[in-house]
Amino acid sequence: MRSLTELVLLLIVLTDFAALGTSRLSACIRAVAVQGVLLGLLSLVIDDPRSVHAVVLAVGTIAIKGGALPWFLRWAIREAAVRREIEPLVGYMGSILFGVAALSLSFAVAHTLPGAARAGLLVPVALTTLITGLLVLITRSKAVTQVVGYLMLENGVYLFGLTQARRVPFLVEAGVLLDVFVGVFIMGIVVFH
Repeated sequence: MRSLTELVLLLIVLTDFAALGTSRLSACIRAVAVQGVLLGLLSLVIDDPRSVHAVVLAVGTIAIKGGALPWFLRWAIREAAVRREIEPLVGYMGSILFGVAALSLSFAVAHTLPGAARAGLLVPVALTTLITGLLVLITRSKAVTQVVGYLMLENGVYLFGLTQARRVPFLVEAGVLLDVFVGVFIMGIVVFH
């Protein structure tokens, strides 16, 4: 079970780098959709897969983060008629280098946090996803890409919540509800282009 968890966490990091290294908005949206599905699967792998809480959390996460929000984002780029991020504040190679630095920093800092050793790779991947989302949010100029950055940042918060899923189950569900705000952001993008 531990190797499956590590595989899913590795794929989440790869989706972070995919979003950092592409200029196509549709590819960024696909990366965040895959990341949403992986987060749903991760909640099943970490928690007892037979518990109702884990199944409901996985289905809700996959439906919202892997289905509904990416669908709204695709609709927004069709309505706003944008396809690419033209001039990011930091170039794509520079963004990937910042991502590698964030990954290194996350592994260095994660060992100093209390309880991080018990969580394994979950805390460093959560930190990496959070920093990557913040990087996308700050360095991109298109509103849709900034929403993707916000989603990635929120996915990092969700990963942190998974470390406490057994002790504070409401924390993770509240993280899923943050995605409602993303829906409002997307509607604002479409209305105001």
